[in-house]
Amino acid sequence: MSVRIRLQRIGRPKRPYYRIVAIDQRAKRNGKPIEILGQYDPLLESEKVNLKMDRFDYWVKTGAQPSATVASLVKKQEPAETK
Repeated sequence: MSVRIRLQRIGRPKRPYYRIVAIDQRAKRNGKPIEILGQYDPLLESEKVNLKMDRFDYWVKTGAQPSATVASLVKKQEPAETK
């Protein structure tokens, strides 16, 4: 079983809100995740991202591959944490 870290859409039509989840690669977009790692709200001005970095690092160390979108969100969040 290969694990991906990707976005899972929740929220109303035209009002997107996403969870960042660790999920089996073959699962559907809104399938049952292995673990919920955080949330992402693209409609806020600051593009609010809440992510459990310790759990994200754990999944990456165990071989999970983040999607391109999740990787870019993590990259944006890391400089904010070092300030």
